[in-house]
Amino acid sequence: MSANAPSPGTPIVLAFSGGLDTSFCVPWLRERGWAVHTVFADTGGVDADERAYIEARAAELGVASHVTVDGGPALWEGFVKPFVMAGEGYQGQYPLLVSDRYLIVEATLARATGLGTRAIAHGCTGMGNDQVRFDLAVKADGDWTIVAPIREIQKEHTQTRAYEQAWLEQRGFAVRAKQKAYTINENLLGVTLSGGEIDRWEQPGAEARGWCAPRAKWPAAPLQVRIGFERGEAVSLDGERLPGAELLARLNRAFAAYGVGRGLYTGDTTIGLKGRIIFEAPGLAALLTGHRALEEAVLSKLQNRFKPEVARKWVELAYEGFWNDPLKADLEAFLRSSQSCVTGEVLLETAGGRVDAVAVRSPHLLHAKGATYAQSADWGVAEAEGFIRLYGMSSTLWAQVNAGKGD
Repeated sequence: MSANAPSPGTPIVLAFSGGLDTSFCVPWLRERGWAVHTVFADTGGVDADERAYIEARAAELGVASHVTVDGGPALWEGFVKPFVMAGEGYQGQYPLLVSDRYLIVEATLARATGLGTRAIAHGCTGMGNDQVRFDLAVKADGDWTIVAPIREIQKEHTQTRAYEQAWLEQRGFAVRAKQKAYTINENLLGVTLSGGEIDRWEQPGAEARGWCAPRAKWPAAPLQVRIGFERGEAVSLDGERLPGAELLARLNRAFAAYGVGRGLYTGDTTIGLKGRIIFEAPGLAALLTGHRALEEAVLSKLQNRFKPEVARKWVELAYEGFWNDPLKADLEAFLRSSQSCVTGEVLLETAGGRVDAVAVRSPHLLHAKGATYAQSADWGVAEAEGFIRLYGMSSTLWAQVNAGKGD
């Protein structure tokens, strides 16, 4: 929606990170009559010092109020659980590390509701996917006024970030000299890196690295961990029951040391461009590997064949901004139903670079008591031959009828 001037002092809630874009948004909105309230949803991407900086930055910019909310539990419940149950990355690779955006929207709307306002703002640009995720998530919640200052200035300025920096400095607000070769996004789910040679489809430089240790620094001894699952949700690590967000944080630290979960991929963005990034998601890689190994052993053949189709659609909806579409809820109902027997423990092992599920225990393993694949069976040879004959009847008939009749 447009940024029409409000009545003086009308409250607006800005999703705030303390970076250049959202720092610019605060005085820009204030100069247009808004009383700016900021909310920072901490989804695991900052340390205590950075969190303190964000709070101080909001006060320096003159906000009417600022709150910080812990987004880790909501991120686990809202995203990690259904994502791991789905078990598919976007386009078969990307583990949707930007999905904390939806939880940021929820925190922003909750703060606005508490203040009695129906106006929110964000610092998304007009070129990326995040604007789609933010706007559609807000619109799905009802009638809100959405103000996007960066999109507004892009109507007149092409070198947007340079303009933002100069504009802030003219008003006495320093801009951190935080020169980076790459754009880095980090949260509980993992790290993404873009920019520089990554955008140019060139080989990434040695410094294009987040959490994952390079091969030369991998520990010499292999790592083994046991993850316990109940109805598809990871609930314990090496026998210790943990809250989901803490469990994922521990997996991130353990497997990042072995370089697990790092990938380089080119994806089709929501707005139609190609996006090339490096991603690092060691904890999610471990969870997905363990969950899949357990699931493959307890689901029926037909469930294992059909479920990836549902999973791919769920991932597409989550990636493209349809977080609140009814279809997503419908798909999640199927995913939850499919997990009724996905309970047990999986032993994971890594020596570096990849993680394998080396042992699975579950009361629901679909192991036939009288038969083992390629070893022994409790049926006779005649039964096997009869099954093969009937199972392949259609293909066999086609071959018999059409033998020698080709063009």
